[in-house]
Amino acid sequence: MFGLLGLQIFCALLLLIEALVELSGREYLLESFGHHYLEFIVVLALVLGIALTAREIRKVLARQKSMEKTLEAASGAFYQLIEDHFDAWSLTPSERDVALLAIKGLSIAEIAEARHTKEGTIKAQCNATYRKAGVTGRTQLLSLFIDELLGEGLDRQRDGDRASAPEISEATGASGFDAKKAALE
Repeated sequence: MFGLLGLQIFCALLLLIEALVELSGREYLLESFGHHYLEFIVVLALVLGIALTAREIRKVLARQKSMEKTLEAASGAFYQLIEDHFDAWSLTPSERDVALLAIKGLSIAEIAEARHTKEGTIKAQCNATYRKAGVTGRTQLLSLFIDELLGEGLDRQRDGDRASAPEISEATGASGFDAKKAALE
């Protein structure tokens, strides 16, 4: 890209010099340097610059499209991971909503306002969610999902290999996160 920029700057300078010489009335200076050949070379260089710039734009757009697909897959994998855990923990619809808003980073007051309930109700629903998930708070809840997603979640989603996934115990709500946590203790 910098090479293309340099080429276009060089061509612009040559055309600027030519225009200044012509404006000064000293066109005879240009004839001694092969004025027409110089113009032809500048035009060819500009055409080449346009073609190469178009190619680079196509590459950037393809890269952007690829990154958007990857982000979409990661987003879908994260959402599916959350839903799988919520199912395994047998969260009520209200607990699911509150847990999702907590994961998104909303405060207790913001969740209460969004759900048109009292803060005490939200705190109780959060505590029930944390108990069912086997964690002590919002940070550990989010960490559970991130740990699994970074560790195996995305690979499992891409490969479609559910058999190699860490199992979630229906009775305790335990996951691979709990096993790693127990190993560290």
